[in-house]
Amino acid sequence: MHVISEIKVSAPGSLMLMGEHAVLFGHRALACAVDKRIHVTLNPRPDRNIVIRSALAQYQGSLDELPDDSRLSFVLFAINQCKTQLSSGFELHIESELSHTVGLGSSAAVTVATVNALLAFRGDQVGPEELFEHALSVVHGVQGRGSGTDLAASVYGGLIAYTVSPRQISPLPGLPAISLYYAGYKTKTPDVLARVAESTQAFPELYRSLYQLMNETTLTAESAVASQDWQQLGQLMNLYQGLMDALGVNDAVLSDIIYRLRESSAIRGVKISGSGLGDCVIALGEDTSLSVPYERIDVAVSNTGVLCDVN
Repeated sequence: MHVISEIKVSAPGSLMLMGEHAVLFGHRALACAVDKRIHVTLNPRPDRNIVIRSALAQYQGSLDELPDDSRLSFVLFAINQCKTQLSSGFELHIESELSHTVGLGSSAAVTVATVNALLAFRGDQVGPEELFEHALSVVHGVQGRGSGTDLAASVYGGLIAYTVSPRQISPLPGLPAISLYYAGYKTKTPDVLARVAESTQAFPELYRSLYQLMNETTLTAESAVASQDWQQLGQLMNLYQGLMDALGVNDAVLSDIIYRLRESSAIRGVKISGSGLGDCVIALGEDTSLSVPYERIDVAVSNTGVLCDVN
């Protein structure tokens, strides 16, 4: 029987390319993995203790008692889910190339990497679909909801198209050049969703039509990606941005970034990435000569999804 001495897993961060908000109503979404990753190293211990080291927290517990720590909620929920099937404790070292303040899917990446490490420690060799389902159950256990689009990008890598139900994850071709700018602040996604839900009450039919139009735009964008028509994808990103504006999740700073980027002929399309009211703006294309007085996040689309090495 092989004795495990170390398990190393890494998972990429991710960005929403299109489908924000509408994906929660069963519509299509597009996302991509990026070249910044979270690395998780698991080393078994001879006892039942659990030690976690990360930049967010230093933690000690055991398989018999896992104290809560909100800084490690996704990691601890994943451990709680499978601790009865583990033969011993372990040390978990988490290193991140992602900033947790910027919307690069760090929670999804650490969830995917941790779940993969724990499944390997348990002796399970799972494919991407099963890994995704395990990771999604962790996110739902912690947050109560979540589409799973960022999890799918972290598991599969590259560009993906995603539908919540019935579950459909479709890898797409291409690694388009992108630019990403941070507004300098963000609003928590549950707060943005609550604000949109409140606005929806006044005009439910109009908002339903808006989500349907978002879906049609995303499906057309999926076809543009499949045919590598980046010019059309950029046009559709601009169109989707208009729909995000209608939804009420744009603001003055995000608009300033968007319109500065649209001044360049090298930029094919620009929109909010994520739920909105702060966080990031994603552009299709690059132009480093542009004067954009906001933080530029150095990031690129990556074809590499989760990686696991057991020794």
